[in-house]
Amino acid sequence: MDIAENVACVREQIAQAAAKARRAVDEIELVAITKTHPAEKVREAIEAGQTLFGESRVQEARAKIPELPSNLRWHFVGHLQKNKIRHALPLFELIHSVDSLALAEDINRIAEEEGLHPRVLLEVNVAGEGSKFGFSPEKLRDQMEGLLALPRLSILGLMTIPPLAEEAEASRKYFVQLRELRDRLQTEFRVDLAQLSMGMTQDFPVAIEEGATLVRVGTAIFGERLKPRRD
Repeated sequence: MDIAENVACVREQIAQAAAKARRAVDEIELVAITKTHPAEKVREAIEAGQTLFGESRVQEARAKIPELPSNLRWHFVGHLQKNKIRHALPLFELIHSVDSLALAEDINRIAEEEGLHPRVLLEVNVAGEGSKFGFSPEKLRDQMEGLLALPRLSILGLMTIPPLAEEAEASRKYFVQLRELRDRLQTEFRVDLAQLSMGMTQDFPVAIEEGATLVRVGTAIFGERLKPRRD
């Protein structure tokens, strides 16, 4: 596996999708997802020019991030548990996965205690899957005022994970729904929600065509996830 080649390939696909959608390629950021992959693999991606990475487990990130250069940027993309908030906030410049008002309130409270101003995205379960976290579109609209009233949080946009599908094209309707929801919320609440985090290894070119500004790609760069060892 040549991680540098993989990074170049993904970046080329991003450029092609941006051109197809008549978008500027610099509107789209690649978040290289390093979940389960060791620091050595991350260093190979760094050598290929990648500086923005994503983790989905706070404990893993706490062990891995100190091993790597301090100038890297880190995003949190997994489900954030209440008891991990205090550890997560100093590590990540953006949390993609604020999935409830209660979690947002907890983040706001802890951020105030720690003197921090977290930047976050709101996770939306656009398909209504019972197995996934996230606001329903209706609940998000109902709770938007409460979310915007939290003084420590900067809400930059929305995130979604569509249902797993064999064909990338099957994800398109969910990406469209997220973009259209974002547009309605911006108009109704007079707020800037510029960031759309959507698209992973299997469907990120389609996500870019539908407006993604952040694509979360792990397998196409680092290979299949490593299964944790059972000691």
